Amino acid sequence: MKYSEAERGRVFVIRLEDGDIIHEKIEQFAKEKSISCAYLTALGGIDKDSKLVCGPENGRAETIIPGIIDITNVHEVTGTGTIFPDKNGKPSLHMHLACGRGETTKTGCVRTGVKTWHILEIVLVELINCSAKRLTDKTTGFNLLEP
Repeated sequence: MKYSEAERGRVFVIRLEDGDIIHEKIEQFAKEKSISCAYLTALGGIDKDSKLVCGPENGRAETIIPGIIDITNVHEVTGTGTIFPDKNGKPSLHMHLACGRGETTKTGCVRTGVKTWHILEIVLVELINCSAKRLTDKTTGFNLLEP
């Protein structure tokens, strides 16, 4: 286990609107507000033609192939995520959603393009005095949190 300490900074209440791509809007917002590190929670709806990353398709293979879940209809969602700077200092969102419709739930990461359906409410809490970053892991190729 690795860890570092941080303090709570500003708190933002955000509403994404119909058609907004979650990761694009949140990363843009973080850049505009000079937010390097944060955690957030989301509640609302996502639209058809969204894609979630799950997986990997091939388990613990040396070359990892991510699974993709196609969202073919509107879903209710709840999710949580973090923002930390990448190796270039750019805010990088890592967020997972649980997406339900009827008796079926799909869960995955938003990084491939998840569209808001009418409204997605987000509460974002800035972390200050935080040294954590997302750096590329040479073994997996993942952008891993380095506290």
